[in-house]
Amino acid sequence: MKNFIISILMLTTFFGFSQKKELRSAEKRLDEGFYNEALDILSQVEGLISSSDQKYQAQYYYLLGWAEKGDNNFNNAIPNLRKAIDLDKLNKYKQNAQVFIDQIEIELVNSAVEDNKNEKFLSASKKLHDAYLINPDGTSNIDYLYFAASSSVNGKDYKLALEYYNLLKDMGYTGIVTEYFVTPVETQVEQKVSETEFNLFKKSKDYINPRSGDTESRLPEIVKNIALIYVQLGETDKAIAAIKDARKINPEDLNLLLSEADLYMKLGDKDKFKVLMQEAIKRDPENAILYYNLGVINTEQGQFEDAMNYYKKSIELDPTYEASYLNLVGLILEGEASLVDQMNELATSTKRSDYEKYDRLKAKREELYKSCLPFLEKLIDINPNNIEALKTAKNIYYTVGEDEKFKLMSSKINELEN
Repeated sequence: MKNFIISILMLTTFFGFSQKKELRSAEKRLDEGFYNEALDILSQVEGLISSSDQKYQAQYYYLLGWAEKGDNNFNNAIPNLRKAIDLDKLNKYKQNAQVFIDQIEIELVNSAVEDNKNEKFLSASKKLHDAYLINPDGTSNIDYLYFAASSSVNGKDYKLALEYYNLLKDMGYTGIVTEYFVTPVETQVEQKVSETEFNLFKKSKDYINPRSGDTESRLPEIVKNIALIYVQLGETDKAIAAIKDARKINPEDLNLLLSEADLYMKLGDKDKFKVLMQEAIKRDPENAILYYNLGVINTEQGQFEDAMNYYKKSIELDPTYEASYLNLVGLILEGEASLVDQMNELATSTKRSDYEKYDRLKAKREELYKSCLPFLEKLIDINPNNIEALKTAKNIYYTVGEDEKFKLMSSKINELEN
């Protein structure tokens, strides 16, 4: 019996020595950057690790995680490094293991950024999701899930995007962060800084106008995307339910209201869109874009007078909003077609009364053109490079006989196009 116990002790000692030798050898290979060789060495002791001392287990999983990281097998590296941290009661590997985990997170995100740049959207989505899973409770990691969903949409994997967006919605994710700004006295140019820097700089005479503010919530966009994906998948009822649920949670959120309006526009329900846009205007009566949108929808429905009033209101609120000028001019010129048709009918007539009718229609057409010019000229003042406005103005100047302005527009157009 005594000899048997001695044999067991000798065998245990032998295994311990063998493990230590292999682990040292693997660590040496890792220091030299030979990750595959280290993995081969570690595979030779894999079967013995579960029965070895805990300190050797901690070392083994640390080295294995390190090797997997070096070989870019991040999904294998993370659990092994975490296991090493849990087993390491002597605190020999915890710090380095956590550093490796943090590095993997950064590498995954940086690689995902490159994939998105190269339009490898689904690859980017997977990497961002993996980065999220490293610490799913961390604020920045939840941001990774949000960007993973966006990449999935760009990669047209709508079901995966829907899974991620629904997860974000269920978590109540908003993505709101507080940003901090100061203005250096020397440059007089405001710059964004960290919270720590902000607390220091606001006490310094070298900085002025310290301010902070929250970013906009991402929840309206998330809910809107959920609804639009349901539309894409042909599940209209779920799309409507999703947006309505979100509005119940945040009934005062203007962006959610606009998202619902956008959804009904996508579904072709223009009357519902108009109702919601009217509600939006009540909440934000100084928003020029809302009036512009109502101008567009009323134009499509043939309600030209209402559309014109909305475009004019949009311009009144924002005299630099180019789209409203262009659409207003286009709406005014809608009346030209009828006048031209009538003029063409009279063009071959030999009746004196028809000559007079023709002249009256021609004068009416010129008045129509002239009524557009103040809007076009204002638009060109705002943006001298708006080629559409320049071409429309050129044609009108030619028709009404303003030759100098016609030549000026022609010159500007040639300059831009060449």
